[in-house]
Amino acid sequence: MFKILTLNKIAACGTDLFDREKYNVTDMETAPDGIMVRSANMLESEFAPNLKAIARAGAGVNNIPVDRCSEEGICVFNTPGANANAVKELVIAGLLLTSRKVAAAIDWAKTLKGQGAEVGKLVEKGKSQFAGPEIMGKTLGIVGLGAIGVKVANTALSLGMKVIGYDPFLSVNAALNLKPGVQVVKTLAEVYASADYITLHLPYNKDTKDTVNAESLGQMKDGVRILNFARGELVNTEAIISALESKKCAAYITDFPNDDLIGVEGVTAIPHLGASTPESEDNCAVMAANELIDYLEHGKITNSVNLPDCELAKTADCLVCVIHKNVPALITQITGVISAGGGNIENIASKSKKDWAYTMLDVTGAVTTADIEKIDGVTGVRVI
Repeated sequence: MFKILTLNKIAACGTDLFDREKYNVTDMETAPDGIMVRSANMLESEFAPNLKAIARAGAGVNNIPVDRCSEEGICVFNTPGANANAVKELVIAGLLLTSRKVAAAIDWAKTLKGQGAEVGKLVEKGKSQFAGPEIMGKTLGIVGLGAIGVKVANTALSLGMKVIGYDPFLSVNAALNLKPGVQVVKTLAEVYASADYITLHLPYNKDTKDTVNAESLGQMKDGVRILNFARGELVNTEAIISALESKKCAAYITDFPNDDLIGVEGVTAIPHLGASTPESEDNCAVMAANELIDYLEHGKITNSVNLPDCELAKTADCLVCVIHKNVPALITQITGVISAGGGNIENIASKSKKDWAYTMLDVTGAVTTADIEKIDGVTGVRVI
């Protein structure tokens, strides 16, 4: 029986997918085969030797030590696209909030409480301070055209905006899903020079940290409005505050408040509500559960952040699934060990993802893992 540990409250529509004759799902397991997690911090966690996979019910995996998982033979999944519509809707709300100063206007209106019959007059007198432009006809620049970026692009186009997008890793599927009229450009500089609004939809890593900084802000149009519903670290806090003070940036809306941003004029800080919808949580839970089930029962990998997508049907006695470094001659060593042990390899599938690879072998005959585990560069072996 497989043991699944839940580190956060996971929607029942996801956990109910586990066949209770095959799985024990609990938040108390100390030696799980799989873990389902949302926001719990796992960076300092120690993992049991039998842990095979972690499924993040969400897109970002900054709370999971992905590199260490690879070294320990643990497959890490996320759920790309499951929360895309929820985030898209909040981004569209963000466009309107930054344009029309809605949040500041609401806060100001609250101060009129107690003015009695004078409220109407005070409203008419004070409303001009919250005037802002319509989004129709303006240019929206989208940095990152993944599942969320594509949805934002298509919706903004339908709202009458001009839309330009940049993504150096634009997938064929994403490109096909873009509506005609969305212009894909080759450089960030083109986005910065043209956009009235810029929305960020890229992952956070060492290369994307501080994507919005003093230098990039200098390339943008005066009065640009910036939306960040991706990761707080993509925008340099000091630089954005300075740009707001100088009026280079007209507004900044973020789903990732920090102490320095709260209360700054021009900043709308939302408490990380992007994926906080029941529909999104359900979608993420279902996708994460299916990923774990496919992997634990069949060795199939879909949507892993550290290993390649890979699958192979079991037609012989067993499937041998090996996580290993992507180096020359290692697969030859694996097949050599299986053959030396009397196994006959009927089929093989092997895929790589940067420094790591995953090899599945459909084998007739018995296979023991000990000799495969001894091969330098192999970090995980399972026989299904």
